[in-house]
Amino acid sequence: MSQPLTLADFDYALPPELIAQSPAPERTGSRLLHIDARGELHDERFTAIEQLLKPGDLLVFNDTRVIKARLHGHKESGGKIEVLIERITAPDRALAHVRASKSPQTGARLRLADAFDAEVLGRADDLYELRFGQPVLGLLEQFGAMPLPPYITHAPDAHDDQRYQTVYARAPGAVAAPTAGLHFDAPLLERLRGRGVNQAFVTLHVGAGTFQPVRVQNLAEHVMHAEWYVVPQGTADAVQATRAAGGRVIAVGTTSVRALESAAQADCGQGLAGAGDTRLFITPGYDYRVVDAMLTNFHLPQSTLLMLVAAFIGQDIMRRAYAHAVAARYRFFSYGDAMFLERSSRT
Repeated sequence: MSQPLTLADFDYALPPELIAQSPAPERTGSRLLHIDARGELHDERFTAIEQLLKPGDLLVFNDTRVIKARLHGHKESGGKIEVLIERITAPDRALAHVRASKSPQTGARLRLADAFDAEVLGRADDLYELRFGQPVLGLLEQFGAMPLPPYITHAPDAHDDQRYQTVYARAPGAVAAPTAGLHFDAPLLERLRGRGVNQAFVTLHVGAGTFQPVRVQNLAEHVMHAEWYVVPQGTADAVQATRAAGGRVIAVGTTSVRALESAAQADCGQGLAGAGDTRLFITPGYDYRVVDAMLTNFHLPQSTLLMLVAAFIGQDIMRRAYAHAVAARYRFFSYGDAMFLERSSRT
């Protein structure tokens, strides 16, 4: 009987200077670590993706759009607060993380950006339900700040507003970028289409929980944060057609992976199309049903995203790939370099 997976199985040493604090000058200017189906490692530039993809392959992108979800303000008592919107639940309501020296109570009014108020309606686990006097999206666009990850140390600026967003972002709702997609620019997407590489889209609104540490040693006890996903009928049809023609379904980012695999898990004979909340937690031993290859960035030690990668290529290959990336001075995390992973028969 195999030993249960623990947090320590997914740890690695990362020198802090390898955490990318800004993106490459050009979107396509990053490095690419290619891990082929034999588990062999190849150092490439990101533009090599044009040769690694084949006519008839299907790239599946997450078209979520990052909202300017971070707000600063103060309570009626004068105490400073920071609000990070997690999910917009109605035009004038949202669930949010609130950081304050003392938790605000139900009925409290929060003054945000010295411009408008939000009322605390109650708690939902570790989140607060807030009601705004106006549409939330408009207030965030005018007064909010781009919610850069905690490991990026500079304050967001106009450059981040553009670069911490994919060029195909469409559906507002994410509080973190689907970062594998940040490497694509419009000319590259057009060249891929010209080579017969097909493209389709899902939506998964990435939550702040993507950066929350796993707090249990035994991974079987971990509960994922919920995220909303949509797999349109057109994408489901494209996946089916790709499979029928012998092509590969290639997920751009772990969020596209989770949307596709969540839809497959929820399939009750209606096909892959669907929408809903997902708490799918992918760890080694998971049987991938949709995704044949994956493009992704390098992930945090002990993170659920690193576990998803290990489930895809195997724990031994994952450890070897990350050790190589550290030794070869790849740039890590959201603004860092990328990996192209092909399924190993040994997983």
